[in-house]
Amino acid sequence: MSDLYRIGIDIGGTFTDAVVMDEQSGDFHPVKVSSTPDDPSRAFMEAYTRGLTNRGLTSDQIRFVAHGTTVATNTIIQQKGARIGLIASEGFSDLFEIAWQIRPNLYDLNYDKPPPLVPRHLCIGVPERIDARGEVLVPLDEAAVYRAARQLAKDRVAAILVCFLHAYRDPTHERRAAEVVRDACPNLPVCISSDICPEYREYTRASTTAVNAALLPAVGAYVERLEDRLGRVNPGSGLFLMTSGGGIIASGTARQQPVQLIESGPAAGVIAATYIGQLAGFENLIALDIGGTTAKAALIENGRPRLAAEFEVGDAAVATTTRDKGQGYPVKTPVIDLVEIGSGGGSIGHVDPGGALAVGPQSAGAAPGPACYGKGGSEPTLTDANLVLGRLNPDYFLGGELTLDVSLARQAIERRIGGPLNMSTEDAASGLIEIANANMTGILHLVSVQKGVDPRRFVLVAFGGAGPVHAVALAKALHIGTVLVPPSPGVTTALGLLVTDLRHDYVRTYISATDELNVAGLSDIYSEFETHATRLLLSEGVSRSDIRFVREADMRYTGQSYELRVPVGRLSDDLPRELNAAFFTAHRRQYGFATRDEPTEVVNVRLSAVGAVPRPSRRQVPQGGPSALAAMKAKRDVRIPGHESPSSTAIYDRYRLEANNRFPGPAIVEEIDSTTLVPPGCTVNVDDYGNLVIDVG
Repeated sequence: MSDLYRIGIDIGGTFTDAVVMDEQSGDFHPVKVSSTPDDPSRAFMEAYTRGLTNRGLTSDQIRFVAHGTTVATNTIIQQKGARIGLIASEGFSDLFEIAWQIRPNLYDLNYDKPPPLVPRHLCIGVPERIDARGEVLVPLDEAAVYRAARQLAKDRVAAILVCFLHAYRDPTHERRAAEVVRDACPNLPVCISSDICPEYREYTRASTTAVNAALLPAVGAYVERLEDRLGRVNPGSGLFLMTSGGGIIASGTARQQPVQLIESGPAAGVIAATYIGQLAGFENLIALDIGGTTAKAALIENGRPRLAAEFEVGDAAVATTTRDKGQGYPVKTPVIDLVEIGSGGGSIGHVDPGGALAVGPQSAGAAPGPACYGKGGSEPTLTDANLVLGRLNPDYFLGGELTLDVSLARQAIERRIGGPLNMSTEDAASGLIEIANANMTGILHLVSVQKGVDPRRFVLVAFGGAGPVHAVALAKALHIGTVLVPPSPGVTTALGLLVTDLRHDYVRTYISATDELNVAGLSDIYSEFETHATRLLLSEGVSRSDIRFVREADMRYTGQSYELRVPVGRLSDDLPRELNAAFFTAHRRQYGFATRDEPTEVVNVRLSAVGAVPRPSRRQVPQGGPSALAAMKAKRDVRIPGHESPSSTAIYDRYRLEANNRFPGPAIVEEIDSTTLVPPGCTVNVDDYGNLVIDVG
């Protein structure tokens, strides 16, 4: 063991997970505590303190703390964002009322658009105009900006956003307006669109900036609270937060740009799945994270998670590829492309008004939790159903820290499902799980088949407390041949916080016909990005030798409305030809065809600045032979999917399994934070890192 450690803490809807990792050996210790929705920072500090206590460590041995949080997501979902005001170009103050025409269902005449992020009476236009070429047509009326700011302050807004029509091309007017606002209202935070989202299409730019402004008070206060509490016990560690795009940023940056944190937790899970898959020798993966309240899925191809150009926040946080596009507010920041539904261990089963069995999206959450927790919950959940069917050990939940009450689980299922549907308790529990599995199969279908990807070529990486118990059934539904379950799957997302890099993303709209591209001008933009990024990463403690840059561009055929991202190589006279070749390849891959006869254009230029964080090498588990009998601790009757009567099932202790162990289903593998269900016909192989590699058959 070394003297230095790092800790990752992920806050979920039911549990807050932590991983304490030895920097030298890569060994890690999992911690789970109940989340505290009223003040998530309490659960954060409890997980931090317990992690140190369990390992006998002192705070000065922790040199790196990373955090994944749902605070930003929940603030928007629960409509608790701050009251904000907009200062726009004169004639464009109806921006949020008009929004766009997209709706989840084109022919739904009863569809209601989400209420505007900024009410109309808090949107004020001021005289100014810079055109799309960057030429000033109307000077900024600073007196009008001052009056608008004072009026918004009088209307008791908590933050002000400034979004001028062509600020992506020249931010001069926005930056001066921000100075005027600060003079008029020194205590009000101000966000300008050219800092948050310097891309054209004014509604998505304004929406992204508005979401950031709405989050500033809540997320800023939360991060400051964490900094304060952590600073009291460990002033030298610093605090980093996971972004939606899969990188981490310092807490100071997070306070200023909380919009980057919306998909913080789910992104960390995908990063962890990528890391674990590569260690196991797999690069084409589908990450499946089933926690207490939600199930999330993402595609990892050739060792890289897919990124979405934008996503939405509203009643749920979703990537644009889901069926729900149009239900929320667009956010144009880098985000790992994932799909999320309200289906997790705490999801509540019920009989809908039509008399059909349904599951979620309502969740029992951390309080009161599933009925079997004995904390006052009376609604049947997936956890209750798995317990009734014998898949969970009531005496070994969280390693025995929480004893589950089977009788309470049965009562909840009988009262809410079995009785109304005239079914036995076991059949009702089985039906509840089958419905949930069907819902979760749908999101796996969305991230693979609906994107033209054959899931049979991929390995399903299952994690989250509830992921391994459902994984094989979901893999069979999509004909996926291999399931990978990492050690301590219940805290895999927290592990992801420790195996990624610092990352800052830069983008600027730069519209040009590809054949007429000004390579020197493009080089100037990249140089500006790199200078700013280098300064920021150095301030965050990254050495210059650990900084690298990834250049990309968004391209399209001239006249198209949507772009594809392509790599940008050496900035030479050959760049237009190289960009076209990359675009044609990307277009053929995405849409099945590409023509070289149509002109193309560059729309946005992008730079990802990466500050490498050293990754400890993972220690391999002890080598053993094929027999896993030494790890078998009992047998019990378990109701297996597709079987009407219970099967005598071998129960294995995850911590006694060794590399090369091999055993058939039906089997259950138990560990502190999760349970893996292996149906008949499947075979488990334990690899060198302790992963369960399940041959689905």
